[in-house]
Amino acid sequence: MDAVSLARFQFALTTVYHFFFVPLTLGLVIIVAIMQTLYTFKKEEVYKRMTKFWGKLFLINFAMGVVTGIVNEFHFGMNWSEYARFMGDIFGAPLAIEALLAFFLESTMLGVWIFGWERISPKLHLLTIWLVAFGANISSLWILIANSFMQQPVGYAINHGRAEMIDFFQLVFNPHIFTQFPHTVLSGFVTGAFFVMGISAYHLLRKNEQDFFTRSFKIAAIFGLISSILVAGVGHAQGQHMVQVQPMKMAAAESLWETEAPAGFSVIALIDSAQRKNVFDIKIPAMLSFLASNNFTAEVKGINNLQAEYEARYGPGNYIPPIEVAFWSFRIMVGLGFLMILLALIAVWAVYKEKLLSIPWFLTLLIYSIAFPYIANTAGWFLTEMGRFPWLVFGLFKIEDGISPNVSVNM
Repeated sequence: MDAVSLARFQFALTTVYHFFFVPLTLGLVIIVAIMQTLYTFKKEEVYKRMTKFWGKLFLINFAMGVVTGIVNEFHFGMNWSEYARFMGDIFGAPLAIEALLAFFLESTMLGVWIFGWERISPKLHLLTIWLVAFGANISSLWILIANSFMQQPVGYAINHGRAEMIDFFQLVFNPHIFTQFPHTVLSGFVTGAFFVMGISAYHLLRKNEQDFFTRSFKIAAIFGLISSILVAGVGHAQGQHMVQVQPMKMAAAESLWETEAPAGFSVIALIDSAQRKNVFDIKIPAMLSFLASNNFTAEVKGINNLQAEYEARYGPGNYIPPIEVAFWSFRIMVGLGFLMILLALIAVWAVYKEKLLSIPWFLTLLIYSIAFPYIANTAGWFLTEMGRFPWLVFGLFKIEDGISPNVSVNM
């Protein structure tokens, strides 16, 4: 394994592990805040116990997210110093704002929330957890602003081989962020919802504090249903934006080798990347055209055509991402997304029909479904980052150019 591949593998490993904790932070803190809101205004002791129980799990997850995030940042100086040199002027600004504004707000208010029980007024104490929730989600916004530049560079100029920011507001209002941010945050909401539903289901099966966990389940089910439906809608919009700015990523996600009008959606395919064709596939006619542009007759560019376009624009080279990874990552993400909508819908129905305890098979399934949003989130980021191959910064900076010059492989 060469130095570039090893550095990519190491960064991917630590990033995926870190991102196990981030989405749950975004979603679980909102659920905890909702529970405390119910306690503050309804004055029912069960909601206070719920707030503290799920709040402890949030704190553990938050701590793990911070620790793994710190480890992740060391890669920029150790393995990817040339990337840091190229992107430092742009990448540094939103990350600094994230740390100094959003993370400080989140961590400070979290400390007040932990030690503020019975010490400050109930409504002021409630405000602290909502500020934690606000800080956590705004923190993700600034990180995604930095990532969005890598997907769609805006507001920059190249000086002395570096990308330098010339318009801060173009960076902040990058068109890419308007779909990437809500899609990521809503995915976190779904993660939090299925986490609470799964753990509640575990306790309900064992008949532990049924009122406590039924109420927890109800809040999470409603929250999860709304969030999962919104994820699908925003994801559709994000896919259409991707067609405009990174058409190769969409073509790779569909293993669409030749331009088609209308283009069919491949439900399943046997891909031969060496021959640049699908040996076998099952398609829904015209569906890809609709997904790409809300038009059943629209043209969608294929991989081979885009490869020729990119060679003419950027010079000779391979601009085709790992097709199998992009294709199956997309289907895992979307398939699990629709499955979670179905599960959340059944969960809401079961709660309101008071049938939750009479369908143990469903509760058992929900325990295992805790893993579904984690798998979907990971698959989504595989598509987002590996589908951009061979670029670190799309159209500007390639992966092999970002590696530290002193990194080598010694076996």
